[in-house]
Amino acid sequence: MPVILRYRNVKVCIFPDDHSPAHVHVIAPGCEAKFTLEPVNCYFCRGFKEKFIKEMTEYLEQRIEMLLEVWNEYQN
Repeated sequence: MPVILRYRNVKVCIFPDDHSPAHVHVIAPGCEAKFTLEPVNCYFCRGFKEKFIKEMTEYLEQRIEMLLEVWNEYQN
């Protein structure tokens, strides 16, 4: 599981050869979420609070170019 970013105690991962659409996995102890990248949107959440999801959405939006670049590298 390649960790692309770290935010607090949270890992942001992109799995090689993962299914479309472009997305990231956000993982912390006892929590997991998945965010699409175009647009950045949480479509699965287990354990994270709504406030954190909003914060993570903003965090990912600020790094969208890099995340899409890594997604494309891992999917080819």
